[in-house]
Amino acid sequence: MARQSYQEKLTELREDVLYMSEVVMERLRMGMDALEQKDEALAREVIEGDGEINRMYLDLEQDCIDLLALQQPVASDLRFIAASFKIITDLERIADLATNLGEYTMDAKRDLFPDVDVQEMGELTLDMLEDAMLAYDTEDTDSCRELAARDDELDQFAERASEIVVRDLIERELASTEEVEQILQDVSRLLLTIRDLERVGDHTVNIAARTLYMVENDDELIY
Repeated sequence: MARQSYQEKLTELREDVLYMSEVVMERLRMGMDALEQKDEALAREVIEGDGEINRMYLDLEQDCIDLLALQQPVASDLRFIAASFKIITDLERIADLATNLGEYTMDAKRDLFPDVDVQEMGELTLDMLEDAMLAYDTEDTDSCRELAARDDELDQFAERASEIVVRDLIERELASTEEVEQILQDVSRLLLTIRDLERVGDHTVNIAARTLYMVENDDELIY
């Protein structure tokens, strides 16, 4: 492969990774909207769209393999390809978490915990993911380090939200076995939602970590 063509392929890879991130962010946003609005049609769209993300991931995985096989890359190109491969893996897993939100929507009939702002948490994760992908695109290492600190704030948010749910459950007076079962289902769904959004934050930090390694050969956020 001619060097110019190889560089063009590297550019295409970056563009394709960014496009995948846009699709994943849109699916995550749709999952949050479906959960907030109890919109089962939107939830199904998120769930059924997971196959598209998986195919996109497999295509990009093959592109990374081809780039490694067709020409021995210099160190900086090698880090870029390896980082891109790791990033699409995190994006695919974020898409899986968005699918979870769609599935939770199918069971969500009511909101019993008004003090837990899941939508705010979702917006925090979306902002982090958008900034992580911008850092990948522009090779902004300062943003990568800032994202790690922001994830600590997200973790604290998730911990507080979980404590509110558990405390509320303890303090509730339940009249019947049926009501207990319903409340437990609601609590389980909400705790899973909090956990999954926290995991989106973790994957976002992974993206920032790989970008930092790609640009500076610095693995401080990986370990």
